[in-house]
Amino acid sequence: MPLSALEREQFLAEPHIGALSVIERPDRGPLTIPIWYLYEPGGDLCVRTGPASRKARAIAAAGRFSLMVERMEPTVRYVSVEGPVTKTVADSPDLAREMATRYVPPDKVEGFLEYERTQLGEHLVIYMRPENWLSADLGAV
Repeated sequence: MPLSALEREQFLAEPHIGALSVIERPDRGPLTIPIWYLYEPGGDLCVRTGPASRKARAIAAAGRFSLMVERMEPTVRYVSVEGPVTKTVADSPDLAREMATRYVPPDKVEGFLEYERTQLGEHLVIYMRPENWLSADLGAV
């Protein structure tokens, strides 16, 4: 059963690992990779990545991307969104912390942020406006 607009937005706002897809080359299927993301109902979705990463270059060229999130328990549920990039900005320490806090155990956040700063380097933030939605809860029938 499809989710209502409210249900799908609330589900997308939960901290799932996303599968980001973007067309990288016309002669291949889309580049699809796992990624952390942030979303608040009614707003734009954002992801963080290195400015020279394959996904950053592909998203810049395509101007849009898709993100799918799912869970298996207590029922199989998924939400997929696709839309245009609305802006790309430099990352901030506050956003880096917000993202890490969402996905990393509390006692590991500081260590992760230090690793990210010293080993992964600069990040940028890419915002996408969800325009096209697919969703289902396969246990709701």
